[in-house]
Amino acid sequence: MNVWNIKTMSVKVERTIEASPAEVFDAWLDPNFKGSPWNGVVKLILQPVVDGLFYRMHLSERGDYELAHYGRFLVVERPRRIQHTWISQHTRGLESTVVIDFEERTNGTLIKLVHENLPDDEKGRMHEQGWLHCLTQVGDAMAARSKRRVEP
Repeated sequence: MNVWNIKTMSVKVERTIEASPAEVFDAWLDPNFKGSPWNGVVKLILQPVVDGLFYRMHLSERGDYELAHYGRFLVVERPRRIQHTWISQHTRGLESTVVIDFEERTNGTLIKLVHENLPDDEKGRMHEQGWLHCLTQVGDAMAARSKRRVEP
């Protein structure tokens, strides 16, 4: 609920990854997987079950301040969908919602990520680049893992 009457927006990003939906889903939630959005953070609490909570703290790009994100899992349907709330200083305190769908394709898995109820300002729009970066990391890490499996 947006009690401050802040104008909001949504971002949508997609990427196809050459792996099965189950592999991509599991990698997404694995904090030990190098491409996971939960990997490489300063502090992490992760309970990926319905009504489970998460808290992730990472450093800014320049490393000059900490950025906290937290929320609650609403849907965890392996290997199809994850939905959770998302709150940070960049959402201006608004409870936004992230939906990640993992759709099987002949060439792998199409990840569709929609982040709704973001403030329609510079900080809100930054989420699009952040999620694109995250999808790139997951895709690159999955490709590297597949390559290691093939090599003798």
